[in-house]
Amino acid sequence: MAAKKKLLIVESPAKAGTIKKYLGKDYTVLASMGHIIDLPKSNMGVDLEHDFEPKYITIRGKGTLLAQLKKEAKKSDVVYLATDPDREGEAISWHLAGALGIDPSSPCRVTFNEITKTAVKAAIKEPRPIDMDLVDAQQARRVLDRIVGYTISPILWEKVKRGLSAGRVQSVATRLICDREEEIENFVPQEYWTIETELTDPKSKKSFTAKYYGEKNKEVKLENAEQSAAVAAKIKNAAFTVESVKNGKQKRKPQPPFTTSTLQQEASNKFSFQSAKTMQIAQTLYEGVNLGGTIGTLGLITYMRTDSLRIADDAQREAVEYLTEKYGGEYVQARQYKTKKNAQDAHEAIRPTSINIKPTGIKDKLTPDQYRLYKLIWERFAASQMADAVYDTAQVTIDADGHTFKASGSKIAFEGYTKVYVESTDSGKKDKMLPPLEKGQNLKLKNLDEKQHFTQPPPRYTDATLVRELEENGIGRPSTYAPTIATIVSRGYVTRSKRQLVPTELGFVTAEIMKNNFKDIVDVEFTAGMEEKLDEVEEGKEKWKRVIEDFYPPFKDNLDKAQSGIEKIKIKDEVSDVICDKCGRNMVYKLSKFGKFLACPGYPECRNTMSIREGTGVECPKCGGEILVRHSRKGKIYYACEKLPKCDFMAWDMPLKEKCPQCGGLLLKKQGRNGKIFCINEDCKYERKASKKNEG
Repeated sequence: MAAKKKLLIVESPAKAGTIKKYLGKDYTVLASMGHIIDLPKSNMGVDLEHDFEPKYITIRGKGTLLAQLKKEAKKSDVVYLATDPDREGEAISWHLAGALGIDPSSPCRVTFNEITKTAVKAAIKEPRPIDMDLVDAQQARRVLDRIVGYTISPILWEKVKRGLSAGRVQSVATRLICDREEEIENFVPQEYWTIETELTDPKSKKSFTAKYYGEKNKEVKLENAEQSAAVAAKIKNAAFTVESVKNGKQKRKPQPPFTTSTLQQEASNKFSFQSAKTMQIAQTLYEGVNLGGTIGTLGLITYMRTDSLRIADDAQREAVEYLTEKYGGEYVQARQYKTKKNAQDAHEAIRPTSINIKPTGIKDKLTPDQYRLYKLIWERFAASQMADAVYDTAQVTIDADGHTFKASGSKIAFEGYTKVYVESTDSGKKDKMLPPLEKGQNLKLKNLDEKQHFTQPPPRYTDATLVRELEENGIGRPSTYAPTIATIVSRGYVTRSKRQLVPTELGFVTAEIMKNNFKDIVDVEFTAGMEEKLDEVEEGKEKWKRVIEDFYPPFKDNLDKAQSGIEKIKIKDEVSDVICDKCGRNMVYKLSKFGKFLACPGYPECRNTMSIREGTGVECPKCGGEILVRHSRKGKIYYACEKLPKCDFMAWDMPLKEKCPQCGGLLLKKQGRNGKIFCINEDCKYERKASKKNEG
């Protein structure tokens, strides 16, 4: 009897390649490349007059791929839909089932939280029907976002400028950033003073710092120089006496393994990764990396879009065994962490698929960024199953003529989980224990330092702090954090200043329009409440169209009022010092989906545009001009001569200022896992490994 032919459809080619290696010759594994069927881009695609019915179409450019999938499905005895294990993946599988003539109630859906041979084969043995509650939650979100975006955006185009957009989550994020900027601008600093003393223990001859606390153990704030000087004058010749000593031990628990939010925050804090970069790297680790040898291609981490803290029993057992053998039983404490309310607990936390695949053991198989992120995930997971760190602590109260000073110190007594992992907030901190002090003993004043301070405004958001704010307020879900930030930056509502997110004038204007006319859309509590309703749809407690029906009438009222009530706003373009070579005006900065560019303000009489010059300082090997950084239509970076098209020099790899040591030619640097530096001259075979991060 011939074996059944089986087709497995996943989302990405990388994942398809990994899974194909795990399955036998009876399986064909193809990728849908994300959504194949979706709402049209050219119109809203939602019938507002007839129960908000969505009008799905085959995405432009996906017709050939869909035809290939249909052809392969007809040739197959069994078709499994193995798209990502979340709402979006469930919806993709539902659309595929409809297009391929598969009954969605049949056992056609396969999900796995990690791409390993064991997990994939186990999942295929337990196919299930498509979960229509998950699908409906995705439909509700998609339709809500489409209604908001396709009705408010045209108003913004008409009243402010073309190319703007509004969205449920992005509008709230923009408002948060603008509100924070207003807090900073309106902040009034308050003066205060501190007094620090350097005291010496006569017995041990060791010095330590004690800070002014108040008078007779009651806290006193020093608000100006006069108050500080009065205290300083009184204590300069006072006897410093130890009033009380409290020694103790403090335990510190490890943090749980990562969720999407906490991974983005920690990668931002430790590596300055933007959220989108963190997720892109995590995706490659999830989909599979070729480790060579007998292991082959393997998914290194579990699914990276999750807000659950759950850990699989098998993974926990493996971690306990590994850590016990590596560090000893006293360092190990198996733990399960409580997932917060409203988290989607279908997935696990983000963890390595096997703790036995140590980061150092596969470093040469990963890019530098993959290695750093994998190491971060591995260490955080390992630490989550380890014992508390224990610190010896000391707190001392000191009297100086009625004035109270306090000092504290600590040192690690038992490393516990810190043997493996240190939080970004703790990195750089050193043990500092006080000398052995006793009640009643005298101390010698070595130095006294008065310092003036001013209260500081709240800091601007970074990727890390904005993601934390969104999560804490229940806005968006794991899959939305990174694209939300990317969208508000690309639309020009926010710019990046180092790691800070700074609102532009356009961002302020748009946020103000939204606050005045669409209060609910930018209201934190309303948006969080909407997320809870979507969760109820997913749990089967609410019908998705009911959520839209409740939302739309008051929204439509606001929309009608805004259309007539908003006055046209003119935002001035930022003027550059570049002169238009066609009409002599100073060109202005404009924004497209590919980034900033220069345009003549004389449009439509003068339609001249220029890309913003980004030089490399490297001489073109063909004509001697400067090689510039350029961007393709799809946003990919390449390098070309400034005299293009007269000079046709172009390279995809980064040119270096360093000359080839063998022939003096141009050196190029190829990025990536197999990064290398090589000579552009074909006759010259010079090449070396690109070992330094910023080499060139």
